[in-house]
Amino acid sequence: MKSLPERTDVLVVGAGPAGATTSLFLEQKGIDHLVIDQSEFPRDKICGDALSGKVIDVLARLDPRLVNEMEALTGEFLSCYGITFVAPNGTDLSIPFRTKVADRLTAAGFISPRLDFDAFLVSKIHPERLRTSCKLISLSKPGAIASAPGTGSIASAPGAGPASTTAGEHQVTVEYQGEQRTIRARYVVGCEGERSLVAKEWAGYVKDKNHYCAALRAYYTGVTGCHADNYIELHFLKDILPGYLWIFPMSNGRFNVGIGMASHRIAQRKVNLKAAFEKAIREIPALRERFAQAQPLTPLQGWGLPLGSKRFPLSGEGFLLVGDSGSLIDPFTGEGIGNAMKAGYHAAEHLALSLQNGRRDAAWMRSYDQRVYRDLGGELQIGKTLQKLTNYPRLFDFVVGKAARNRELRNLISSMFDDISLRNRLRNPFFYLRLLLSRD
Repeated sequence: MKSLPERTDVLVVGAGPAGATTSLFLEQKGIDHLVIDQSEFPRDKICGDALSGKVIDVLARLDPRLVNEMEALTGEFLSCYGITFVAPNGTDLSIPFRTKVADRLTAAGFISPRLDFDAFLVSKIHPERLRTSCKLISLSKPGAIASAPGTGSIASAPGAGPASTTAGEHQVTVEYQGEQRTIRARYVVGCEGERSLVAKEWAGYVKDKNHYCAALRAYYTGVTGCHADNYIELHFLKDILPGYLWIFPMSNGRFNVGIGMASHRIAQRKVNLKAAFEKAIREIPALRERFAQAQPLTPLQGWGLPLGSKRFPLSGEGFLLVGDSGSLIDPFTGEGIGNAMKAGYHAAEHLALSLQNGRRDAAWMRSYDQRVYRDLGGELQIGKTLQKLTNYPRLFDFVVGKAARNRELRNLISSMFDDISLRNRLRNPFFYLRLLLSRD
């Protein structure tokens, strides 16, 4: 087992998509860093397993060959070309993905078990940068700034360590090789997911049920009636709004099937999600037929999703939060992987500037928040609006039904997946008025 460095410029806590992406971009810039994770890979992570066009864009920015490599792994990655929305009244709307990645002659998205996708990303981290079975135990409070502007160290050789020592560094206690060890770091990046210790200890994150979702997932075989181009499906059932039941096809005849709902609604209505899922596939005619021969491969397992419907602080003195640690999950679709990877890119960009000018004070670090929300904030706000739309089943039924009958509207919605300015129309009440007055 590899030894543990005593210090590093950047300590990345968590090697999921958020942490791995941060590491890969830091590596491109030659920045000294260390990634720790309490698990050994491959390991499972309860998730919907859908990889959107954002994921493909970020990977292509790292290295276009990564996307080609994923496409070649047909037993682990299934190409996906669209999405089907099913309204509470049962009307369905199938929308093909039209994204820029299509110009690169690759799939618009993939579906892959996190067991495989996370291991794929981790395999790209430089071995000297990664320590697995390394559990974060405790964190020091952010220390005082001791470095002068222009004294940042960027080490190009993995494992060589930073070029200089900085007073007031963070001290992080981990459990590694059966012992508690201390790592000193100038910057800490929290990528541990929704139970992030960095977010709780340093950003003061407290779970807010009004901006949180609970979900259950199981793997199945034998589900029938899926789209020929492997569309992912979101079924907005009246009894679980705001939320949905999903069916995502996977390679080797498997399906990722699950259910999610806003936590505050679960509490208000005393909903049993497991019972709601089982009732849906047993009693809703369209689902009952499709699950008639289906067999579960795993039991339903649960996890939580901190939603981006509320802006939480993403930084502080000498630290950043990336992905679920920063509550960046889309409130409507539940997408978190693409947003986490985009934030990982911005984290690396910000840290490069921070090391160049020696800044780690809270005011400077907030420019990272601004970068992330400038990129993702509009989408998260639209997701919040659409989540609210599902509180009005009749209006949701109307919009889906109208789009199902109107080719121009279907094309518009298809384009919205790649153009945020078009998606902004969904926040305008006049959009729905024009829908009401328009012909099919």
